[in-house]
Amino acid sequence: MKYSREFRNADLARAVAAEIAAITDPKRHYKIMEVCGGHTHTIYRHGIKDLLPEQIELVHGPGCPVCVLPMGRVDDGIRIAERPEVIFTCFGDMMRVPGSKGNLIEMKAEGADIRMVYSPLDALRLARENPEREVVFFAIGFETTAPSTALTLKRAKKEGIENFSVFCNHVNIIPPVRALLESPDLRLDAFIGPGHVSTVIGCRPYEFMAADYGTPCVVAGFEPLDILQSILMIMRQLAEGRCEVENQYSRVVPWEGNLQALEAMAEVFELRPYFEWRGLGFIAQSALKISEAYSHFDAEIRYETPGVRVADPKACQCGEVLKGVLKPHQCRVFGTACTPEHPLGALMVSSEGACAAYYNFGRKTGERVGAGR
Repeated sequence: MKYSREFRNADLARAVAAEIAAITDPKRHYKIMEVCGGHTHTIYRHGIKDLLPEQIELVHGPGCPVCVLPMGRVDDGIRIAERPEVIFTCFGDMMRVPGSKGNLIEMKAEGADIRMVYSPLDALRLARENPEREVVFFAIGFETTAPSTALTLKRAKKEGIENFSVFCNHVNIIPPVRALLESPDLRLDAFIGPGHVSTVIGCRPYEFMAADYGTPCVVAGFEPLDILQSILMIMRQLAEGRCEVENQYSRVVPWEGNLQALEAMAEVFELRPYFEWRGLGFIAQSALKISEAYSHFDAEIRYETPGVRVADPKACQCGEVLKGVLKPHQCRVFGTACTPEHPLGALMVSSEGACAAYYNFGRKTGERVGAGR
């Protein structure tokens, strides 16, 4: 296959779904977590869930970097953005994520100089063009986006740009997955591994899932046939009693990862002792901070962010959805007080959020769209 349309062939999708149905035990209930929010959107945009046997339940995981960011970190970013000397830059999906007293787009409306960028290099360019101002980049994301931040900081250091800094909120995928596997609230049969993260870290880091927890993992791409094939590979493992890490997305993901990207990250970042995750609490060594060699680019040091922990609104159940304990439609405020136009939680804001996927693609109840046809 060469083109994306080939990965959306309906006849092939039905054929793969039939293979899945043929090896599904009708007396067993299967719970498979797709870690990545991009997978969640593919599943509901293309109706993949309705092609699967009812015995297979897909559970949504904490793979949306905007969604897992706790409210206190959003507040810290807003505190920096409010400073008159600062041009504050971030990705578009961060603009509407609620803090305890508003969001970045509201602060922009009140006069703060907040600008949307498409990469950290855009923020660095603003620093070059505005030497009299301080430019701060709000860095978020898993290992997918961390290399671009690392390379930008290396360039800033090489060019001697002093009015640029990064508010670092990069996180690692393995610690929260381990936390989920150890959670007493959740029993999973397998994982659909994240594709984008794996282009950087490879597949080897997931081997602990099979070795230590007896849970299969298949790294998957993002087209409908990618998802269906990964589920078929999982079901074959479960039917045959195997427990392995497999790579469905081998056309993009190397088993050992991107070594150059990993080297850049190792130079620029170091592990935080602990970091708070929305819904999962504090997880040890689960996030990155800027290393000592690049500390003069660290906005947390430059602006002395308070780092106060802020609880989510009581009505919002983002945490339970991120842990896979609840489906989005089971949240008390889903589709009523919390909508994409007026979000209470990050999962309704982000383009990868599970709540946004359910809302935008018609999953406002637990019913199967194809039932009875």
